[in-house]
Amino acid sequence: MNVRPLFVTVLLVLSACGPRYIPGTQINDTQDTRAILKVMERYRAAVEARDAKAIQALVSPNFRDNAGTEDPVDDLTSENLAQALPALLSRVDAPRLEMDVRRVDVKRDGWATVIYYWNASWRAPGLMDRPQRDSELEQMVLQREDGEWRIVTGI
Repeated sequence: MNVRPLFVTVLLVLSACGPRYIPGTQINDTQDTRAILKVMERYRAAVEARDAKAIQALVSPNFRDNAGTEDPVDDLTSENLAQALPALLSRVDAPRLEMDVRRVDVKRDGWATVIYYWNASWRAPGLMDRPQRDSELEQMVLQREDGEWRIVTGI
């Protein structure tokens, strides 16, 4: 009996059962991960368009971000975002944001963590003479609310 065809068949069946990834990534291809990546893309586009209202539409009522500092003065919340974002975005010209999502971890309880690397460039006339650039590995936390993914922290 020739076992080679049986072995090949078993390998093909096992490989077909593996996880499917979003093309060009190592991110599982699910409805949740696709929806979360759409939120990330809408956030990126809103930053580049300096569209504070579009960013506000993506955040949760539970949104809170400490801006990477311990000083509560610069904290952003869903309550102060409407005032803080337009002022912040008005100080920058030509923002460009590239986001390379490395990992999306969707929890069963309706929470998700996104690890992403961002490259940003912008001009800040009146504050700095030269164009600015920054890049960093970041984390964004999202929560499913009424069937939609919303940003809880990490902008």
